Amino acid sequence: MFFKFVNAVLVCFCLFEQVSGQNLVKGVVYHDLNKNGKREISEPGLPNVAVSNGVEVVLTNHEGFYELPVQEGMVIFVIKPSGYALPLDERAISQHFYLHFPQGSPETDVPGIAPTGELPASLDFGVWAQLEEDVFEVLLFGDPQARGLKEVNYISHDVVEECMGTSAEFGIVLGDIVADDPALFEEVSESLAQIGIPWYYTFGNHDHNRDVSSDKDRDGTFKRFFGPSSYALEYGEASFIVMRDVHFDENGKYRSEYNSNQLTFLEEYLRYVPQDKLVVLVQHIPLPRTSGKERLFELLGSRPNTLSISGHTHTMQHLFLGEEYGWHGLTPHHHFINSTVSGSWWCGLKDETGIPHATMNDGAPNGYSILKVNGSSYEIEFKAARRPESYQMNIFLPEDISAKVLPETEVLVNVFSGSEKSIVEMKVDDSGEWISLKLDPQPDPFNQWMHGLGDFLELELEDGRRADQALGWKMDDPRPSSHIWAGYLPQNLSKGTHQLTVRTKDMFGKEYTSYRIFRVR
Repeated sequence: MFFKFVNAVLVCFCLFEQVSGQNLVKGVVYHDLNKNGKREISEPGLPNVAVSNGVEVVLTNHEGFYELPVQEGMVIFVIKPSGYALPLDERAISQHFYLHFPQGSPETDVPGIAPTGELPASLDFGVWAQLEEDVFEVLLFGDPQARGLKEVNYISHDVVEECMGTSAEFGIVLGDIVADDPALFEEVSESLAQIGIPWYYTFGNHDHNRDVSSDKDRDGTFKRFFGPSSYALEYGEASFIVMRDVHFDENGKYRSEYNSNQLTFLEEYLRYVPQDKLVVLVQHIPLPRTSGKERLFELLGSRPNTLSISGHTHTMQHLFLGEEYGWHGLTPHHHFINSTVSGSWWCGLKDETGIPHATMNDGAPNGYSILKVNGSSYEIEFKAARRPESYQMNIFLPEDISAKVLPETEVLVNVFSGSEKSIVEMKVDDSGEWISLKLDPQPDPFNQWMHGLGDFLELELEDGRRADQALGWKMDDPRPSSHIWAGYLPQNLSKGTHQLTVRTKDMFGKEYTSYRIFRVR
């Protein structure tokens, strides 16, 4: 009888081990010395590397071993450690993840995840050492938002070609990779890969599978191409956390929020991030709109070096979030809404090369930004597509001004990446005194003028097409720009031709100068 009892206990124990083993993923993060993606006997495990299932985060032990609970539909991924590189596929996308979808994701028009079957006995991740300086650059591409291959080509010619040979170490796409067509993920990522650096992607509201109703299934195709939609990576002395903040209800309406699993992931991961390290949070929709940001602010509020970045609005803006937003840090939190590669959705008249001007709705040109990290500090520099680095503002002033209206003639300056911390000044001619301009948010005058061409774009041509079909998409209404400064010319100007000089110094101490020639009659 005693032996039957023991045998029964052993059987139950074995069954328990079998069932629990199906709910655990185990493996090793190792130094892939020969970079072949297979662990050799001579390749050691790496300790203290973070691995996650999207909720829990664990560190590998002294032999590189980790163990995590796992459920169907989870993505297991390694968080790239500083000083190590991840393997890339042919599209320059890091292969730091394993999709655990034994039955696959739901069937969609654009395929999602094929069935992955049973977990491997050991799910191993290989990385290899690389030199990483504390000073480095990151390309920030907001909203490429391609509608068809024609606009994929716009992306290639407008921004990709000029970035080839960049000194940036990697790039991040801030969401809306495409315009409701995940079938274009392949072409867009193939184009960006030509720049020659690793690329990381953010899930946007136009990147989802439209033919499923469950929020958890909306990013099936995204995951197939790019891996987890919430993840982290480390480079130099900085930690980057990319969050899927876009979630959908059953009717397809989206909102910006963090769910409970994402907040747990944030809390778990930040336990392993040194307090003085620069933490950069990346998401698609601007942070002030995000439900659940209060918990994020609790986790980040005591840290001295934080930054968050988004896209989505097709405008550019620096926000400094204080207590009115729920932030209680020692200094306001800097949130940067990045420019968009697509500008105003690739709208507007085409130039001589066939690319629409795509001016954003705040009057800034389409383009991208360069995040320059130096240890735990940073700078952000805007770059207009296919324009010189010095092109950072537009000056609005009539070319010919009657002396009678000089006292009431206003100068407006759109400093594209300006903020409330910018200094903007002007002077007339070399002998003039510098005059401070006042921040005065309003619609951009050039943008309003271009919007006035809308009636022309709606005209019907002889071949039956509308003008916008031949020359460019009709633009959206201009929005108030948060980075326009205003002032008045001196009243004692003589008749003749004059030179207006405008200079600006941004929040990082970077100075830019621009000019406009005008006449007094």
